[in-house]
Parts: sequence; structure tokens; C-alpha cells
Amino acid sequence: MNLPDYINTIIEQQPYPLLFATLSGSHLYGFPSPDSDYDLRGVHILPVTEVVGLNTGRETIEISEIREKLQIDLVTHEVKKFFLLLLKKNGYVLEQLYSPLILKSTSEYEELKIIVQGCITRYHCYHYFGFAKTQWQLFEKEYPRRVKPLLYVYRVLLTGIYLMQTGIIEANIIKLNEIFDLPYIPDLIVQKLTGLEKSVLSDADVSFHHQEYQRLRNQLQAAHEASTLPEAPSAKAALHDLLLRLRIGNGGN
Repeated sequence: MNLPDYINTIIEQQPYPLLFATLSGSHLYGFPSPDSDYDLRGVHILPVTEVVGLNTGRETIEISEIREKLQIDLVTHEVKKFFLLLLKKNGYVLEQLYSPLILKSTSEYEELKIIVQGCITRYHCYHYFGFAKTQWQLFEKEYPRRVKPLLYVYRVLLTGIYLMQTGIIEANIIKLNEIFDLPYIPDLIVQKLTGLEKSVLSDADVSFHHQEYQRLRNQLQAAHEASTLPEAPSAKAALHDLLLRLRIGNGGN
């Protein structure tokens, strides 16, 4: 995709070496509005001197600014913190890691993506249950109702179902709907793509969408119960080894 030059400038101006940086948010999910934020996510590597001493470096770096009337939000986690998050039931970090919208890459990043296959478990479904519930409650309580939270509901549930079935992270609702073929998704996407970030949903049939929300939740539960994904992550030792190499060898520079 074509990105403004200042995106790469922001990436290059970071104070620590980056293991990787990717684009997340609406651009990753397949429904960016013309005024959508650019959500940049990544992992930075602190030098040993800022890890072992009393004065330690920042575990999380957050930058928010406006460039050419568009919001730019950058969040990077320190590599150890990110690895610990990977060992939990955290779908956010998996989606950031496997985003195909790559802004910064290293050989260790490619290695990490292979290792993290051993972090994906059947219990990641609970991340998607919780995220979908939050977005549904947001959609239901707002009036007038917006397109964005409803699309998030469907995107999250389809991502969770597909993950339970295949072990693959797919966060783009357009690609997901090539598999699930829900007839109402294309129209919702068009409304989001052609409108503003806070576009109001036209002719919202809340009762219908509530039924679909419940149906897909049930489908996610069934996919979880039938999943052959492991019960627990098996990649801790490999992550430990990679972390030492990154830290001691100052990899990713």
C-alpha cells in the first residue's frame, strides 16, 4: 500500500533499534476511512546498559501526533515485554506480529514469526470473545449507531473462529469474508470506506445484527471446543534463546 513519507520518517527517528514495525488498526482490518488514524506497532530493543542498571529504559514508547490532518499513533514495546505478552492469551500482539503491512523488518523478526507458531493455543479464543463483547456493547449503547464498532464485532469473531480452525492469524475482514461469505459484510465495508471514521450506520437492523453476533459467538465456542490447537504455549525456550541473542548480540540494529 502507498503510505505517506512521514510514516517511514517516524519509524527511523525512534530512539532504539526496532525488531520490527507494522501497521495495525483499520488499515490492517480492511476498512480504513479516508480520515482513519495510522496505528503503528512494533518492538524496540533496549541496550544492556538500560536493562541491568538502576536507570532502566522505557518498556513502552508511545507517540501520538497529527501529520497532514491525520492522526499518527505509534506504540512499541520492549522486546522482553513483548515476548512475555506472546506467552499469554493476547491476540493483539499476534495480529501486530503477523500483520502483512510491514514497515520495518529484520532477520530476527522473520525468525520470531516462525517461533511464535508455538505460542498459539486454543485459549486465544477468550481474547476474541472479550473483544467482541466490548465492541458489541459499544455499538448497542450508541445512538446514532456507528459502522466501525459493528465491523469490529464481525472482524474479531471471524478472526477468532478462523484461528481456532486453522492456527493462522488473519485480521483482514475482506479476506476472512472470502471464506465465511457473510452477505451483509461488503455493504458495511463500503459504508466505512466511503465515509468518515465516525460514520453513522444507515438503516441499522439491530435485532438482526444481535442474532448474528450471538450466532458467531456460538460458532467461535464450537470452533474452540473442536480445535486441535495446543493447550499451552511451547515456545518459551526458543523465545528465551532469541531474547538473549538480541540483547547480548545487540541484534536488530
